[in-house]
Amino acid sequence: MKSAKKFMSMPLPVRLFLVAIATLGLYQGCGAPTAQSNQTAETDVQVPAAPGTRPTEQEDAADSGSSPNTAEMGIDEAVEEAVEEADPAVATCDLATHLSQASATEAATIPQTYNVIDEQQAAQYDVPGTDVFRDDSLPSQTVDFDERALLNVLKSTRMYFTEEGCADPKILEDGVLGTQGVTVEDAIATLDFMIETLSEDIAAKQPTRLKDTTFINENFEVIRWLAYDPTYLDELRTRITKYAVFTHAGSRERTEIYNTPVYRIKDDLENEEFITQYTKQEALSGIFEPGGPEHGNVETLAYLTREGLEDALLQGTAFITFPDGTTTYFNVDRNNGIAYVPGLAQPQQERFWYFKEVTKLNGYGRNSDVKIPIEPGVTFAGDVLNIGLGKIVAIEDRNQNLRIGIIADTGGAFLPNLHQLDFFAGVFPDRATYQEAVQELPEFTPTYFLVKK
Repeated sequence: MKSAKKFMSMPLPVRLFLVAIATLGLYQGCGAPTAQSNQTAETDVQVPAAPGTRPTEQEDAADSGSSPNTAEMGIDEAVEEAVEEADPAVATCDLATHLSQASATEAATIPQTYNVIDEQQAAQYDVPGTDVFRDDSLPSQTVDFDERALLNVLKSTRMYFTEEGCADPKILEDGVLGTQGVTVEDAIATLDFMIETLSEDIAAKQPTRLKDTTFINENFEVIRWLAYDPTYLDELRTRITKYAVFTHAGSRERTEIYNTPVYRIKDDLENEEFITQYTKQEALSGIFEPGGPEHGNVETLAYLTREGLEDALLQGTAFITFPDGTTTYFNVDRNNGIAYVPGLAQPQQERFWYFKEVTKLNGYGRNSDVKIPIEPGVTFAGDVLNIGLGKIVAIEDRNQNLRIGIIADTGGAFLPNLHQLDFFAGVFPDRATYQEAVQELPEFTPTYFLVKK
């Protein structure tokens, strides 16, 4: 499926309205309007977020509450007025039907260049597709990945497209791979094929065909990623950073050692202006404590050392062990809207995150309540805005083995970023154990996208 770039750049409600006209029915192909779930006005996406949403090993997590700027679409005022007045629940549509209708609305075109956007979806620069990709094939090397873990994340990502795609229009853009004729429909078909293949092979208790490079080259388009970095064009290998969840000792009460709070925004205050009014340093200066100007606006989930909190802010998730032996995951939820500054030491960063308690490890999601469960070893964080959610990648490790995974997370280092992936390594008790686990992954490596033929 190839959708015209102009059509796909429109906000989802506009596209749905035009599609409906083209098919002679205002809501044809979309489910009847239903009540919206209780989401906040400002969504926390890991297109933005950690949920996201996912911070890198060296850079903070990212989430964005900003909605796409509505550009002049050149449609008639009556249509604009009708779209504005339409029930927002029209976004609850059938994804497959929506994609098929979008394909039929305008003639298929393959753009030669792509306009790279940032976190606010503002244009940054144009890049020719030939500068970012080239056709290739996987080398005849051993393929290594945890089959059940990959299957789980494939299924979770596929479910996210089905259940949240119409509510999260950013993931329905073709992105830079559109210059290679790869559409969102192609990405979904790739997920379906991989899920089917892995499920069949696991059920048959046989080695999966997805670890056979001959099978992959016969059934997938293999696209070499030239890792485009406009500041350093000579490096054609992808930069591979790594992120992890670390176990931290903490306390439910403030102590002399555990004296730095992990804050949560109260449910009825999730849209209040105070969230974006303070830097990290100001937020931790006592403004939320008794006697402070913002006292009562947040809850304290736990107390860590200052170093522990900085690590949690950096990685996006913390696994905290309390004195009574209980443990809890805390995941970044909303940030103060201040951008992460590359190269600035973590304690000096002004970007600040409020957390939520979670029961599983989460990746990308349009808000903190709707996220993709992820697993280590098969999950990558990447530029979901420009490269796209659910893309399948293969990288080479130091032993010249190929590792296959899926982009199911994002973070502050990827807005925009066409030259880097962040490998989710897992949960570790300390950095020494983590370093040992990731030592086989190089800093720069050849990387390939896999798309079902």
